[in-house]
Amino acid sequence: MTSPGRRWTKPEMGRGAVLALLFLTACSGGRGATPSASQTPSASGPRVVLPSGAVFALEVARTPEQVAQGLMFRESLSPSTGMVFLFDAPEPRSFWMKNCHFALDMVFALKNGTVVDVLESVPPCEADPCPSYPSRAPADTVVELTAGEAKRHGVVPGARLSFVSVPGR
Repeated sequence: MTSPGRRWTKPEMGRGAVLALLFLTACSGGRGATPSASQTPSASGPRVVLPSGAVFALEVARTPEQVAQGLMFRESLSPSTGMVFLFDAPEPRSFWMKNCHFALDMVFALKNGTVVDVLESVPPCEADPCPSYPSRAPADTVVELTAGEAKRHGVVPGARLSFVSVPGR
């Protein structure tokens, strides 16, 4: 998930090939795929506390397969839920909205919860090739929320998120 225009190193090329293969595998799940009960977050599982004090339950995407799948093929997110993508080190991150059926807010942050960028109301991809949406600063954590939630809860660059029961955060 490298920003367009950035040169790939050999290790990144290998990771890119693996992610591309995983993405193609994930896409074969079909348009009507629905999350299993294990993918639905519980109130006692991973959560994020937003600057407003609102608490959102999170699904965690850490493995390459989970990162490649993301929120593809979902029709919506339940109220007060989101998905968090965890990476080992801060880097410029770039996401796209392939096979996502609703607009999202993308919150790019650091492990300590500091928000480094927010992309609001990113629209679903209408046609190939899908555009990429890069962060303006390196991030190792990305939280996706239903469009409008970031603004509603004061999520802006420099604000702090508080992660609860999120591995490594």
